[in-house]
Formats: sequence, structure tokens, C-alpha cells
Amino acid sequence: MERLQKVIANYGYASRRKAEELIAQHRVKVNGEVIREMGFKVSPHDVIMIDNKILANKNQQKIYIMLNKPRNTVSTVRDPHHRKTVLSYLPGISQRVYPVGRLDYDTSGLLLITNDGEFANIITHPKHIIDKTYHVLVKGVVTKTQLRDLARGVTIADNFTTSPAQARVLKYSEKDDTTVVELIIHEGKKHQVKRMLTTVGSEVLKLKRVAIGFLQLDESLKPGEWRYLKPKEIKRFFGIFNSIKK
Repeated sequence: MERLQKVIANYGYASRRKAEELIAQHRVKVNGEVIREMGFKVSPHDVIMIDNKILANKNQQKIYIMLNKPRNTVSTVRDPHHRKTVLSYLPGISQRVYPVGRLDYDTSGLLLITNDGEFANIITHPKHIIDKTYHVLVKGVVTKTQLRDLARGVTIADNFTTSPAQARVLKYSEKDDTTVVELIIHEGKKHQVKRMLTTVGSEVLKLKRVAIGFLQLDESLKPGEWRYLKPKEIKRFFGIFNSIKK
């Protein structure tokens, strides 16, 4: 654990004195919380933001990881309730890394982890419109009317209606009376997939993210296992970003 202003200085962002000024001006966040204490200490896995931009060490090797997130795990670097975090599955990674976006506690599947703020922004910024694909196990039969409603967009909160989605039935089990629905969305509201299915009258039993954009979850990865992204996969994401900027 090191003092926050020292870490900011070591990253080459500003002098230690300037870092203290930034903290005093409430411009620094750690794990999403504004820091007001000058002696605040951070660990190697805490996410530091200055003016809402992730602090990255320019001299540090960039890391891009695909994790098959298990259920009952939080997608944060630290949990005040002492639940297991996704970083507990990366004991060999010494660099300061963090999850790209989040998956709910009881949701499994594809989660990207990195120390590259620009890469994280590509995946998470709403204007980039990168699809996320989910497989959802629900109770009972899912009708064509329900699929049509999901595809058109449903109201899941006051003044918020989801954008048009792609929805189809992958499998129905008569024995268990369950249906697997594939749902593709590009938004990321809290509990959005569950709330969408609940709105059309389906009870969600399990939820798994299987793709982000073109990137499919590597089925050889068991829950809790991970691999580095391949150079061509990283290059393709940055290619999407560059095409959006043009």
C-alpha cells in the first residue's frame, strides 16, 4: 500500500505536490469514489482516475485478459463486503489491472480485464455501440410476442426504454420447462438483461455473457480460468475504434 499522491507522481502524471493539489480539489477518484483524505493509501489493483480518466503508467506493459467469470463473484478490484472479486483469479498478475465494465454478482461469462484506459473506453463508452451477447436461461416457454417486444425495446425504468435488441430462442427443454434465449444489446444499464426479461414476463434462472462485439468467450476456459487476448484480437478492437473516430 502506498500513498495516493506518491503513486500519481510515480506514474509520471504530475509532481507529488501537484498530485496533492489534485486530491485537495477533489479531482481524484479511487475505484469510483472521490478521495478527500490526503494520506489515502492504494493497493496495486486499485483503479485511480483523475478528472474521470483512468490513470495509466505509460511505461508499463499493456495487459489484455479474457476471463470466464464465475457466478457469485464481484467485478471490482475490491469489495467492502469481502466477497470474492474477479482479480482473485489472477494471482500471477502483478500489474495494476481492472475489469472493463461489470457483470452482475450472479452472472457468469466473458469479462475483459486490462490496464489500458483507452482500450477500456473503447469497450464501455456508449457512443461506440459495441454489442454484448448473452445467453439467458428462463423458466417456461418464451413466445414470439415476447421476442418481438425485446427486439423493439422495453421500458425497464422511469423514462428509460431499451434500444432495439436482437432476441431469439436457442433451445427449449420440455423436461425442465426452461428456455435458453440469446439476447444481444449494446447498452449497459444495471441488471438490464434481467430487467428486460422480467418486463416481458420471464423469470431468469441463469445469465451468461458469451461475446463482446466480435470476441467470443473461449469455451476452453472453465469458470475462473483466463487467457491473454491475442494480438489480432486487440488490433481488431482498436481498428473498430479508429473507424468510429473517422
